[in-house]
Amino acid sequence: MRDVIIIGGGPAGSTLARLIGKDFNVVLIDKKNKDEEKTTFKKPCGGLIAPDAQRALARFQLQIPTEVLANPQIFAVKTIDLQSKLITHYQRFYLNVNRHRFDSWMLSLVQDADVIEDARVIKIEKTSIGYEVTYIKDDKQYIEKGRMLVGADGADSIVRKTFFKRKIRQYMAIQQVFNASLTKPLYASLFDHTLTDSYGWGLIKDDELIFGAALPLQDSRKNFELLKSRSEIYDFNTQQPLFTEACLVNSPKSIGEIECGESNVFLIGESAGFISPSSLEGISYALDSALALAKAMRKSDIIKAYKINCRRLKTKIWLKHLKSIVLYTPLFRRLVMMSKLDSITLED
Repeated sequence: MRDVIIIGGGPAGSTLARLIGKDFNVVLIDKKNKDEEKTTFKKPCGGLIAPDAQRALARFQLQIPTEVLANPQIFAVKTIDLQSKLITHYQRFYLNVNRHRFDSWMLSLVQDADVIEDARVIKIEKTSIGYEVTYIKDDKQYIEKGRMLVGADGADSIVRKTFFKRKIRQYMAIQQVFNASLTKPLYASLFDHTLTDSYGWGLIKDDELIFGAALPLQDSRKNFELLKSRSEIYDFNTQQPLFTEACLVNSPKSIGEIECGESNVFLIGESAGFISPSSLEGISYALDSALALAKAMRKSDIIKAYKINCRRLKTKIWLKHLKSIVLYTPLFRRLVMMSKLDSITLED
């Protein structure tokens, strides 16, 4: 019988396992393989580490290895409103990384917990003394038993779907990879309110162009293709994708959609709803919510302590929601872009 079963080995799950492994008998079950050539799952993600995430890594005294970084490093974002044809550049300090290597590096830091890779959880059951998690690995079925269960398994969380009814707004994130024909470094944010009330992105990463978008679930693939076609006049060559990736992404409309857990079932990271509704940045929230739960696990009433520890995160998401109203309301966004407030002028 384990003390804690963690489902999901992204930044949230790996951080929690690293923080509590010395004090608890922990197993982490993840569907990825750290070997980039062997893994059957890669998270569709632009792979940019935002300043908030950098700050969270700094608190843990973690330094990203050079082999995780991607080229080029980018210091400006090109913001394009496809309907009004407005273009504005803003200075930003992102780290460009290979997301799979980043997640694998975070998972490699787990020393005091058992990690089961390449495993797919198919069923979770509550028992009289805890929880049973059934998973498949190498075409064989296994069961892990534990007193406490943590869902760190992202937007399509089996833990959240099994134990909680609280709904959360979701988008379909679709991303395609192309051979890069651009020679200049690029990171672009694309807005088109007729296709999505979120945004699209395009960036260069290691001689490849990544083009993606978060779209409402209905007609997501059709609207993605429309976004691609409308972006071509801005020198995005998106005719021949090397491959396509897609996954659900959470984007809370309010803090009422956040679910921390109950009893001995806890949610952290995106599975709980800890993700920015304005930028869809989730790594900082993954690390911070994992730390919040790790600290709570030293208390007698874990769920009460965890919810208290998450108040700051909820406030942060509420503020990001206010920002998203400005960002995704066409009139407000265009007024901000036209004002050139905090923008930069690029020199040839």
